[in-house]
Amino acid sequence: MVNRLRRAHGQLAAVIEAVEGEAHCRDVVQQLSAVTKALDRAGFLVISTALQECLADPDNEDSAKPEELEKLFLSLA
Repeated sequence: MVNRLRRAHGQLAAVIEAVEGEAHCRDVVQQLSAVTKALDRAGFLVISTALQECLADPDNEDSAKPEELEKLFLSLA
């Protein structure tokens, strides 16, 4: 997950650099798309991990409840 976030961080830095350098809008949009995809994947990975924890130990009070996970999942959609 950290690798995905670092990748998104690097891509966002490239977007900022492209905007500051007055790059063509096509290049900026491509980089924005890559950042969005990387962040979405990181979010889905977080939810996937929480689901696995919930399934492995459903009685753990620290585990997210299914309704909470559903709400988080839908917030990424």
